[in-house]
Amino acid sequence: MAINYQFNKTSLQALEKDLKMRQRTLPTLQSKESALRLEVKRAKDEIKALDEEVDRRIKDYDQMLALWGEFDTSLIHVDDVRMSIKKIAGVRVPVLEEVVYSTKEFSIFSSPKWFADGFNQLKAIADVGIRQEFVRRKVELLDYARKKTTQKVNLFEKVQIPGFQDAIRKIKRFMEDEENLSKSSQKIVKSKREAEARMAEELAKKAAIAEGKEVQA
Repeated sequence: MAINYQFNKTSLQALEKDLKMRQRTLPTLQSKESALRLEVKRAKDEIKALDEEVDRRIKDYDQMLALWGEFDTSLIHVDDVRMSIKKIAGVRVPVLEEVVYSTKEFSIFSSPKWFADGFNQLKAIADVGIRQEFVRRKVELLDYARKKTTQKVNLFEKVQIPGFQDAIRKIKRFMEDEENLSKSSQKIVKSKREAEARMAEELAKKAAIAEGKEVQA
């Protein structure tokens, strides 16, 4: 990143202000990056656990699933998915609160005896599936925020802060050189004036001596 600046005190002060701001902000960004990295890992672990839960439920009920060809899936329906918003490391993510189901009445006498278990199994699997989608969305949002934060950390740490420091050094060196040159010039001018004054004083003395001799003659 190219840093625009001029070799003067105003530009130096502006750069120093920008540098201090970034140096103060960098630790906060680094902490946020670490927190997001941890939350992404937790969410990915949660997805893995949910995947395993689905597999376990399906394996546990393989025999009953074979009978679900007779099950009327229209008897159960997802009416609503209630959610809230939660901030994790400063990132707004959706959180599943409740899945609302509607069910049609059926006769327990004319229906297979496993129908009631079928309801519970469908709800359980649907719950896990919906939770998976929420957690996947959480991973997407958190990972995106983590990547953006990492980019900003790298920008501050590897580009902007060193760039501002380098620009400040160059301006200070230039101003020091200018100051030294100015002092040297002042010394030269002063020395020249002193030499001219001494010369004028000597000429005046010589003139006075010459004038005195003329008077005596």
